[in-house]
Amino acid sequence: MPSYVIPDKCDGCKALDKTACQYVCPNDLMVLNKDLMKAYNQAPEMCWECYSCVKICPVQAMEVRGYADFCPLGATVTPLRSTDSIMWTVKFRNGMLKRFKFPIRTNAEGSAVPDGGYPSPNEDLKSPYLFTEPESCGMADLPPVK
Repeated sequence: MPSYVIPDKCDGCKALDKTACQYVCPNDLMVLNKDLMKAYNQAPEMCWECYSCVKICPVQAMEVRGYADFCPLGATVTPLRSTDSIMWTVKFRNGMLKRFKFPIRTNAEGSAVPDGGYPSPNEDLKSPYLFTEPESCGMADLPPVK
């Protein structure tokens, strides 16, 4: 299910021009109704369900319906972002709440090493190895494929 805005909670990020959810949406779906000063998803059918808007909302005005792989049908999912983690709150249809805390990246933007510090990839396209193998597996060589 795509993300949706809870109008009673949304304050438009007290923005004059652009809200946090507008800024972070990779598909430019979030817009600000300047008359009401409320954000909304202008094309829910185009939502990638990346949850970026949900995680960045400072007043928890964004909500999503979770997938069956992590919550049952009808449950709602709301994240609360802190400086080092995201606390996901799942509210079940019977009113029961469960919370799950997951760490987030704390390195400075642009400081991540794309190759993870591993040597340059093997340019041999016929090689059975993936990018960081066999070093990332902690082995000198991988067993041969039969």
